[in-house]
Amino acid sequence: MLRNDLVTALNSLLNVGLIKDYCPNGLQVEGVSSVQKIITGVTASQALIDHAIRVGADTIIVHHGYFWKNEDPMVTGMKKRRFSSLLANDINLLAYHLPLDIHPIYGNNAQLAKHLGISVSGFLNASPDGVVQYGELEHPLPLKAIAERLSTSLNRTLLIEGAEDKLIQRIAWCTGGGQGYIDLAAGHGMDLFVTGEVSEQTIHSAREQDIAFIAAGHHATERYGVMALAEYLREEYALDAQFIDIDNPA
Repeated sequence: MLRNDLVTALNSLLNVGLIKDYCPNGLQVEGVSSVQKIITGVTASQALIDHAIRVGADTIIVHHGYFWKNEDPMVTGMKKRRFSSLLANDINLLAYHLPLDIHPIYGNNAQLAKHLGISVSGFLNASPDGVVQYGELEHPLPLKAIAERLSTSLNRTLLIEGAEDKLIQRIAWCTGGGQGYIDLAAGHGMDLFVTGEVSEQTIHSAREQDIAFIAAGHHATERYGVMALAEYLREEYALDAQFIDIDNPA
């Protein structure tokens, strides 16, 4: 498959043109023009790039790429080493941030809902780039049971705030660093808010607004979008696409 055809297909699939973001989505580093072997991962770290080089991949697709708003533009140190590795090996780098968070099928939020067993109702902050989804469990469950399910599914130790026996039915969630949306979730009467990270003030918000809270890890909650994207590329285009999980406890 030609690189430009792949970029066009993914940009269309993920509705890139409709979404305002903090970084460019799509092709970030140009490599070889013909795509045959793809590695997907959460972040374009040196470890992921090195793996792609070892297995002879020509393309990397990630959720966290480069060129973030307010990022130092100097190509030095760690950034120079990453770029040098990509360019020396003619590897394409594609990155999809918010488009891969909110896609209704392949998005991180949609995939996390599957792991939670939630029926998705919609977005709390409805817009083309709304990132907070909400839904309901078919039957209320105690917070402890939901936490155990999520911990097992993500293979992750969780930070949990709330009584273990608190019954949960209405849940809002935002993968990654979405802890700032807890007040939005509480304002809509949610029983539980799930995200990746936690801040000091998050716990006070949870306690004072009587909403349970789970932080399940930024990396852990955002593995499944690029994983689903790799599966899509295998099935739709018969491409050799494999997800590689570079361990990250954060």
